[in-house]
Amino acid sequence: MKAMQVIFLTLLVVLVTSAQVLKSGKCPKPAVQANFDASKYLGKWYEIKKMPNRFQLGECSTALYNLKSPGVIEVLNSELLGDGTISSVVGTATVKDPSDPAKLEVTFFQGTPPGPYWVLSTDYESHSLVYGCTDYGLFHLEYSWILSREPTLPEETLEELDGILSSIGVDVNKLDPTNQNEAFCSAMHK
Repeated sequence: MKAMQVIFLTLLVVLVTSAQVLKSGKCPKPAVQANFDASKYLGKWYEIKKMPNRFQLGECSTALYNLKSPGVIEVLNSELLGDGTISSVVGTATVKDPSDPAKLEVTFFQGTPPGPYWVLSTDYESHSLVYGCTDYGLFHLEYSWILSREPTLPEETLEELDGILSSIGVDVNKLDPTNQNEAFCSAMHK
């Protein structure tokens, strides 16, 4: 029992100090995009806002999605780090249940458990709202991203997407805006 307490406290300290959002209780089960069509979702998306996490440390973040096979999408995430270098990672998003294709699982490193990638809302042409949550006993860890096909998104669209997140208990004040300034991000476009 004592070992479990030490493991739990260690996990809690790591999560809290890495700026991730750890909350009490179980993950909410929000509605996802109805009739999600992965083929329309493919292509490049710009990150507009995100929930802080330990694996994204840069700015100018983009995600490029390509179909590998039915129900399997290749993910290329790129970002500009503070030292001016571009960091990229390739992963795979897989539809967990074909009857619910907006609920994907994504993994970036072999041997690591997949993380939930749920598309809550998208019009495929301008915006996407992504949510992920993992239960850890009495707590859960949330992730969220607001994406756009362009480096900016109209304020009214941001307010609408924030409203969806708020309705499931996400504190939208914790979302960090991503710098997508054209001059600042120019290295990403070379």
